[in-house]
Amino acid sequence: MSCIAVVGAVSWNTLVLLDDLPAPTPHMQFARGDWQTLGGTSAGKALALAALGRRVRLRARVGSDAAGARIRAALDGAGIGLEDLVVTGTSERHLNLMTPRGERVSLYLSTPEAPPTVADPVELFSDAAAIVLDLSDEGLAAIPAARASGRPIWVDPHDWDGVQDFHRPFLDAAHAVLCSADRLDDPAAFLRSCVAGGVALAVCTRGAEGAIAVDASGELHAVPAVPVDVVDTNGAGDAFFAGVLNATLGGAAVQAALTAGARSAAAALRSRHLHPLLDDVLV
Repeated sequence: MSCIAVVGAVSWNTLVLLDDLPAPTPHMQFARGDWQTLGGTSAGKALALAALGRRVRLRARVGSDAAGARIRAALDGAGIGLEDLVVTGTSERHLNLMTPRGERVSLYLSTPEAPPTVADPVELFSDAAAIVLDLSDEGLAAIPAARASGRPIWVDPHDWDGVQDFHRPFLDAAHAVLCSADRLDDPAAFLRSCVAGGVALAVCTRGAEGAIAVDASGELHAVPAVPVDVVDTNGAGDAFFAGVLNATLGGAAVQAALTAGARSAAAALRSRHLHPLLDDVLV
């Protein structure tokens, strides 16, 4: 059975739920709640793909520290293989300040250093039906091997503003692009520019407003969000990405793939972890 190769970042996160994000002045707030959980966009995609029945190979840097042990235990408990993780000294850790409206400020507490040697990702892609490259040093380093593999490359530039240079090599390599509308003045125009540049499918999520997409013919598609009682918004975009990717690989047309993405995102929104797969693993 072919896999989906996911290359990017995983982290161990502390989440703090506040009524409002802090103002830049000295003050005191009482948190509504706090918890620790698995984080990272690549972990979110891997979990959602696994929940949809896909075999996943995950390449990301994980520390040999206590946070790394928690990351590996969470992935293993959710059925994600650990053999492709790159072990380094320090794990990535975030402090995420959240509000019930889904607003977020992510503070990076630590980032993993590059290990002295890393296995070439060519073997990782040898049986891949698709390759997901997430924004990270690991994803950037894998672009040449991913392109050489001939496999379709799916890229998530997150809330790209259309300007930052770090994102461009990912977009140049992409067969499909799924991003957030948060920092785009005209999402539809951005999606059309991606397709004009050679991307076969460009999708933009819009939170509670659903998502839009432009296919290879230039046709614009739209799908509403699935109504759900939101517990936590972390991981919803990654789950949407996974739903669209899984459905597309299964032969679904664009509209059906977007609908599958919306259903997958709704599942993630019901959990305070990245995905309900972790609800029984992280208690």
